[in-house]
Amino acid sequence: MKMTMIEKIIAAHSGKDHVFPGQIVDVIIDARVARDFGGANVVKNLLDNGLEVDDPARTFFTFDCNPGGSDQKYAANQHYCRQFAREKGIRVYDVDAGIGTHLAMDRGLAWPGSTFVSTDSHANIMGAIGSFGQGMGDQDIAAAWAQGSIWFKVPESVKLTLKGPRPAGVTAKDIALNLLAHFGANKLLGYSVEIYGEAVDALTLDERITIASMGTEMGAIILFFTPNAAIMQYCEAKTGRKLEAVAADADAAYAETHELDLSSFVPMVAMPGHPHDNQSVAEVRSKKIDSAFIGSCTNGRIEDLRTAAAILKGKKLAPGVVLKIVPSTDEIWQQAMEEGLIQVFKSAGALVSNAGCAGCAAGQVGQNGPGEVTISTGNRNFEGKQGKGYVYLASPATVAASAVAGFITGPDQIPAQPAIFGNTPVLSSKVKEKAVVEPKPMLIEGRVWLILKDDIDTDMIFHNRYLTITDIREMGQYTFDNLRGWEDFAKKAGTGDIVITARNFGAGSSRQQAVDCFVSLGVQAVIAESFGAIYERNAINAAFPILTYKAGLLEEIGLSDGDRVRIDMEKGSIVNLSNQKAASLSPLNEVQLAIIRRGGLLG
Repeated sequence: MKMTMIEKIIAAHSGKDHVFPGQIVDVIIDARVARDFGGANVVKNLLDNGLEVDDPARTFFTFDCNPGGSDQKYAANQHYCRQFAREKGIRVYDVDAGIGTHLAMDRGLAWPGSTFVSTDSHANIMGAIGSFGQGMGDQDIAAAWAQGSIWFKVPESVKLTLKGPRPAGVTAKDIALNLLAHFGANKLLGYSVEIYGEAVDALTLDERITIASMGTEMGAIILFFTPNAAIMQYCEAKTGRKLEAVAADADAAYAETHELDLSSFVPMVAMPGHPHDNQSVAEVRSKKIDSAFIGSCTNGRIEDLRTAAAILKGKKLAPGVVLKIVPSTDEIWQQAMEEGLIQVFKSAGALVSNAGCAGCAAGQVGQNGPGEVTISTGNRNFEGKQGKGYVYLASPATVAASAVAGFITGPDQIPAQPAIFGNTPVLSSKVKEKAVVEPKPMLIEGRVWLILKDDIDTDMIFHNRYLTITDIREMGQYTFDNLRGWEDFAKKAGTGDIVITARNFGAGSSRQQAVDCFVSLGVQAVIAESFGAIYERNAINAAFPILTYKAGLLEEIGLSDGDRVRIDMEKGSIVNLSNQKAASLSPLNEVQLAIIRRGGLLG
């Protein structure tokens, strides 16, 4: 029985002479990968079900979603996975390595005819070298780790032939976007697609990677390229052994066949929200941009960086435009540095980050803000995927040219003078009329919380993982959630409460949120033996009362947790209302009192 590429690979890994579409078989997996995204859940599934790792030598972690560990949850997951890896003898490609799917090809973990699974939905990028790769969920990967194999339904195959020469200026990314324009997001849904043609045979590995990466956006199981001599030589060098090329039989059966005229393809841009909603660069030209991004598993290879550098060399980014560049692996980063590309990028004004997924994953550079217009080499521009702005997808050539021009354009139409941002009011037009602030009372009463710890810093008060919050109404819930023993303070505190603490309260960073979180909760004041210098200023400027007391005051007035007190800020006094005992506080000076009375420094 004649077979397609995917049928041959699945048959070879399921102990069968042949397989057919719709058949479900257990497939032995050559490389089983979990990323920092999903990796912790894979480990948890194994531990919860008492499962062991089948073959640690075929099992890997890749930390590519957040190689900086800048997000607390990612950092925790990475550490959790490292501990499991040490215990089980599993190889970790850590935060210094790069994108896991690229590492699989570049380190010989995958090869023509092999099988590869990962918690990465773009694991089907392995089709670039004629390997069967699949993205899977946490339970699937856990099962593959424990059993060495996983069930899979053999898909139907489609044969796609690109006829004619490739036009000048049409990059691999443009080919992918033209295919998306033709097939959309679902016409290839569930199919294994094999791509043929004279121009296709000549595609480099980096170009094949770009096109294969976007098979997911077309809904395809995988886009297969038949390995040519250069690909075989590359993979043999990486694996250190002789390999046998995999190819479909000449008379294999296909569910569909398509022929497209490659010579009609043009440079393309995907419109915000949908990778398959495409227009030519010429149609979109002159759209003003705020930022640009070059990287991702689709376009972070050395050829992509060379293309961008050739356009950026000797030029500067358009005023106000930000360009972020992220190589896909550390080896590519090092090669770019050796070739002088990094210097070109920096001289142009770009930010170059360490290798990883970048904008596609929320934990690294490449994100954009509300209303921001970005042109990106990523593979997805779903709403919210790369931030809260608008993302256009394009080739590295188009992105680099647009970053210099200040608007979307191709490298052959970069203007002598870049577009600049006008001074038309955007934010100032949204200024609201300032509300009338009632004068702050100088005499307050409330229930006391005694938190008698020295050196409570601002990370304990309001942790840095919440610093992106700008709405004061949302801050209160996180008050003290990083202070051991007081993590539930926000749930227990009530409006009008008063916190009494010890020395050096508010040490650490300058974050205003460490004051505003108390305002958000309705806490009336904080009393301490002393305050961090910046914290004291922040509190007064926000019209949040803080006063200091001398050691021995609590014993002097017999104060216990939960007692009610009355505080006179002008006189500098405190009364324990449970026993009427009074004592002195250090009063605020006239400047501080004046700021508090008028509702804050900006009142």
